[in-house]
Amino acid sequence: MSFILFFFFVFGTIIGSFLNVVVLRYGTKTLSGRSLCFSCGKTLRWFELIPLFSFLAQEGRCRGCKARISWQYPLVELLTGLVFLSIAWKQLGSSGLELSASGLSSYSLFILHPSSFILHLLLWSLLIALSVYDLKHKIIPNALVYSASLFSFFLLLISSNFELRTSGFFLDLWSGFFFSAPFALIWFFSKGRAMGLGDAKLVVMFPWILGLSRGLSALIIGFWIGAGVSLTALLLKRLLPAVPTRFFPALRAKLAHLGMKTELPLGPFLVLGLFLVYVFGWDVAGLGLLLQAR
Repeated sequence: MSFILFFFFVFGTIIGSFLNVVVLRYGTKTLSGRSLCFSCGKTLRWFELIPLFSFLAQEGRCRGCKARISWQYPLVELLTGLVFLSIAWKQLGSSGLELSASGLSSYSLFILHPSSFILHLLLWSLLIALSVYDLKHKIIPNALVYSASLFSFFLLLISSNFELRTSGFFLDLWSGFFFSAPFALIWFFSKGRAMGLGDAKLVVMFPWILGLSRGLSALIIGFWIGAGVSLTALLLKRLLPAVPTRFFPALRAKLAHLGMKTELPLGPFLVLGLFLVYVFGWDVAGLGLLLQAR
């Protein structure tokens, strides 16, 4: 089991390297072409593109011009590796020896239902890419969120057919649009100033992936995380003037224009809430108990 988890971690870092390319080149009409240093234009060799290792070996700098390499590259690679590891752990079971309700081992379930495993890998890859893009550009690309919605819908079909979920298919299906409606109304009446339409498209898939009760929990937790980060940033802005100016110059620059009306991307926080509930199965709303009592 440990070897399998390590394999998917390494595989995830490789996919994370590709996701960096998607984020950087999305909207530029091509995802092909050799990787280059953005500072000197040097074509990167294969040993300069090894996920995580190359960044560490080169101490975060280009081998040619010694310009600093963005921390986005290793962080996305590490994040994707950890997400793929978590998916493998969830799909195969923490020990790989548990028995399912049908009496089959988790390995057998993986062999019988590989489509669910593959769809999860594809889905979370897209969610990582759109989250990073939203952080950089404050917009969720339609191509990424629509593709993620399609994969999540297929997951809903599979989980319903194999009875992996307690709530009914149509309840989970329509609750996705119910989740999305408030976001869409805020976008419509604010004319896009208070919220982007991409967030409404994103939350549609929450109950499709996790079911109604856990999907609602993911939404709530995502909001809590977003609110916590926003309040912490505002608090730091208030406290930093009391600290000598030679400390935290980069943080000061980032917080300089932060205010109550500053636009912050909500998508990454929602996706983080979705991931936490996917891994740990939290039901903070308690809705799952009500649905089971029906």
